[in-house]
Amino acid sequence: MTVTESAIDPEALARLPEFYHPVVSPDGTEIACYYDVHGRNDLYLIDRETGDLAQVTDGEVPRSARWHVCWAQDGSAVYYHLDDAGDEQNDIARWVPGDGTETVLEVDGQAIIMDTTQDGRHVLYASDEGEQLNLYRFDTQTGDAEQVTTAPSPVMMGVFGPADDRIAYQTNERDALENRDVYVMAADGTDKRRLEIGVVGSETSVVGWHPEGDRLVVSDNGEGLRRVGLYDLGTDDVVWFGPHDAEESPVGVSPDGRYLVATRTRRGATVPVVYDLEGTSEEQTRGRELEVPEGVASFSVGRGMAFVDERTIVFAHSRPDARKELYEYDLETDDSSVVLEASYDDVDPDGFVDAEYVTYESEDGREIGGLLYDPRNGPARSADEQVPAVVHVHGGPHSRYSKSFNLMAQFLATRGYAVFQPNYRGSTGRGREFKQAILGDWGGMEQVDIAAGGRWLEGREWIDEDRVAVYGGSYGGYSVYCQLTMHPDQWAAGIASVGITDLHRLYEEDMAHFQYILRQQMGDPEDDDELWRERSPIEHVDDLEAPLSIVHGVNDPRCPIDQARLFRDAMLECGFREGEDFEYNELGAEGHGSTDIEQKVRKFDLLDDFLERRL
Repeated sequence: MTVTESAIDPEALARLPEFYHPVVSPDGTEIACYYDVHGRNDLYLIDRETGDLAQVTDGEVPRSARWHVCWAQDGSAVYYHLDDAGDEQNDIARWVPGDGTETVLEVDGQAIIMDTTQDGRHVLYASDEGEQLNLYRFDTQTGDAEQVTTAPSPVMMGVFGPADDRIAYQTNERDALENRDVYVMAADGTDKRRLEIGVVGSETSVVGWHPEGDRLVVSDNGEGLRRVGLYDLGTDDVVWFGPHDAEESPVGVSPDGRYLVATRTRRGATVPVVYDLEGTSEEQTRGRELEVPEGVASFSVGRGMAFVDERTIVFAHSRPDARKELYEYDLETDDSSVVLEASYDDVDPDGFVDAEYVTYESEDGREIGGLLYDPRNGPARSADEQVPAVVHVHGGPHSRYSKSFNLMAQFLATRGYAVFQPNYRGSTGRGREFKQAILGDWGGMEQVDIAAGGRWLEGREWIDEDRVAVYGGSYGGYSVYCQLTMHPDQWAAGIASVGITDLHRLYEEDMAHFQYILRQQMGDPEDDDELWRERSPIEHVDDLEAPLSIVHGVNDPRCPIDQARLFRDAMLECGFREGEDFEYNELGAEGHGSTDIEQKVRKFDLLDDFLERRL
C-alpha cells in the first residue's frame, strides 16, 4: 500500500499532547490532571479563571496515565500512583504545594486511591497486599494503615461519607459471581450492612453520597439497562431517575444537593444529563440532556470531583474526528466554555475521519453495533478505489467503542485503512443481558460476532476483501489469537497486543482480583478444565494460517509476558518461522499498554511497518 503525501504523519499524530483524569480542587479554583504537553506525562494544575497551566511534577509520575489522581478533601495535596515501568504494583504518592512530591505509602502489591477524609488526614485505598483487593484506611500523620474490609471478592470502589464516619463500597459476597452489591459500614469497618438493590446477579454500584449524608448515589442494571438512583439510608427506598430507554451512569450530586448529574449512552454517543432534585416532576424523573455536540462526555466520578460549585461542572468531551477538550458547563444557563483546548500542533484536524454507527447481524441473528471509519473521507485515499481494512477489537471484554476520539483508529484511517470497531456481545452500553451474554463463553459466540463483523465489512463494495486484518489489545489481543486460530479463513493478517493465549497459565500468574474475574467469566479452572483448554488459543496453534504480529510489554501484570512467549514457542514447535510466518516484539519498560508518547511512537512504527508489508 502506498500512502499519499496528504496523509497525517504517524509520529506527529502520536506526539499530540493529551490530558487525563481532570479533577476539580475542593475550592473549585484549580483542576489537576495528567498532561504530556512537554513530551512526558506529568501532573499539571489548570487555573480555572485564567486557563494558565502549571507543571508541578518533573518526571515523578508514571509514564503511563492509566491510573487516576485525587485531591485531598481539604485541598492540601494531590494524590497519585507510582509504579515501576508499567507493572501496576502501585505505591501512593502526593504533591503538596510548596513541598513538592513524596511517596506516602508503599505496599507489597497494588494500591488504588479511593478517597480522603474532609481534613485530609486519612486516605482510603484498595490493595491486594492481603491477597484479595480490599479497603484500607491510611493515617497520613502516624503512617499506620488498617484493613477495613475482608471481602472474599474484590472491593472495586469506596468513598467516605460527608462526616467521614461511614464508608460506602461495592463488592460481592453472594454465590453468583457476576453479582455486585453496595455496602455501608462505619469508617473503622464495623456495622457493615448490604443494601438491597436490584436482583441477585445484577451489578449495583455506588459513586458517592448526597451532601446531607442520608442518601447514596447508586446505579443498577437489575431491570436490564443501567439506571441511576438515590438510595435513602433511613427508609431503604430508592428513587430511580430517567426514562429508562438508554443506559445511564451516575456522576454525583452538586455540593448544595440540588443537581444530580449522570451520563446517558445510546448508539455510541454519551451525553451528560442533569436531574433537578428541586425542579418539576419532569425535571426530576426524565432529566435534561446538556447542550454539547454529539460525541462522548466523560467525568471524573466521586465526591465533588466534577463540580466547581453548586451549578458548574467540568468534563472532558471529544468526537471521532475532534480531539478531547476540557469543558466547563453552567447547569442553570447552559453556557459552556473550553478550559483546555485540544492541541493539534502541525497536524491538520480536517484530516481526521469521522465515524458512523452501524449495525449488522451475527450468525445467530443477534444485532451487533459498531463504528465504521471510511478513509475515503480523509486525506489518504481517492473515492474510486478499494481499500484495505482493519477490524479493531476492544478489550475488557466489558468495554465498548464509542463516538470519542480514538487515536489508533485515526492512525489507521489516515494511513488509508478502513477501520471497523465491533461492540460484540459482552460489551457495555446495551444492558445486563447483552453484557453478561459472554459469561462462560469466552472464545465462543463473541468471536463469532467479530468474524461476522469482518464478513459484513468485506461486503462493502469499497473494501478489498482480500486485505482485511484484525487487531486488538488485552482482551482484543486474545480475540486476535482466537480469530486467527478459530476463524483462520477470515483474515489476511492479525496483530495481537498484550493478549491472552493460555487461560490456565494466566490464572496461575495473575493478581487475585483478576483471578476472581476469570472465575466469574469462565468458571473454575479445574472443574471447567476442558472449557478453559478449548477456549485457549494456544491449544489451536496449528490452525494458524495468516501472518501474525505479536506485541507485548515485558512488565504486564494483567496479561503477563509469558502469554506471548508461550504462543511464540508453540508456533516454533509447530514449524512456523519467525520473521516469515509471524513477527515477535517485546516492549521493554512497558506494562499493559501505555500512554507514553515515545512508546506510542514505537507502537505506531511497528504496526505501520507490519501492515504495509502484510496488507
